[in-house]
Amino acid sequence: MNKLTFNKAEKVWKEIGQYKAPGALEVEIEIYKKMLNIFQVGDYCYFIFCPPEMHMDYTNASITDLLGYTPEEFTLELFLDRIHPDDIQNYLNFEATITEFWKNLPPEKVMKYKTRYDFRMRCKDNTCKRLLQQVIPIQSDEDGAVLRTFVVFTDISHLKQNNRMVLSLIGMDGEPSYIDVQPIRELIPYKDILTKRERQIFQMMAQGATSKDIAAALGIHVNTVSTHRKNILRKTHTTSVLQLVKFGLEKGWL
Repeated sequence: MNKLTFNKAEKVWKEIGQYKAPGALEVEIEIYKKMLNIFQVGDYCYFIFCPPEMHMDYTNASITDLLGYTPEEFTLELFLDRIHPDDIQNYLNFEATITEFWKNLPPEKVMKYKTRYDFRMRCKDNTCKRLLQQVIPIQSDEDGAVLRTFVVFTDISHLKQNNRMVLSLIGMDGEPSYIDVQPIRELIPYKDILTKRERQIFQMMAQGATSKDIAAALGIHVNTVSTHRKNILRKTHTTSVLQLVKFGLEKGWL
C-alpha cells in the first residue's frame, strides 16, 4: 500500500480520538442498541475500530464469507490497501469530512450520528465488491473525542451499479441529517420528502417487513400502513420495494 495513503488515514483517525487512549469498556449492550439503527440489505460483517490506536479491537468472523479474509488477516493496513484505487482518495476525503463534523458537534451529540457511504473493495480472490460502510460511535470521552466505533460493511454490489460514492450523516434521536455531503463544506440539513412516520415505514419496508408486520410493530391499522406505503412509493417515484431500496441507497437514506 502507498505509504502516503496510510499516513493520511492515520492522521485522520488519530485526530478523531484526539490521541486519547480508551480504557476498559463494556460495549455489548450498547452495540445491540446501536445495531437497531444499522441497515443491512445483503451479506454483511462488522467490527469495532479504535481510532486513537489505529486498530480493530474486534472483527466478526463473517468477514471471511463477505471478503475472504480471516479476522486475523484483516488489519487496517490491508483494508486501506484493498480499497479500489479509484475510490481511495474519496474515502480519505470522506473520513476527513466526518472527523471535522464530529469535532464541531457538542460532546453529548457525537453518539447521535451514523455515517454512511459506499466504496469498492477487492476481496481476497481479487474480485471486487461494492460495500456500504456504516459507522456509529460507541464510546467517546467527556470532550466528545471518539474512542471506539462500530462499523458494518454490507455488500450492495447487486443494488448499485454506478461508481459515484455518496456520503451521508444520519441524525438519530431527533438530530438533523445531512444527505449527499460534499467533502469539507458547510453542512445544510436535509429536508425530508417523507414524514417521520413514512420514514419509519420506509426503513421497515426496506428490511422486508410486510404491512401486517409493520402495523403490529407500530400499533396502527394495516390499512393505514397500506396508505403510507402508497404515499412513499408515490413520493419516491418508485413502484416496488426493490426500486425503493435502490432509490434509498442512491440518495443516502439507508
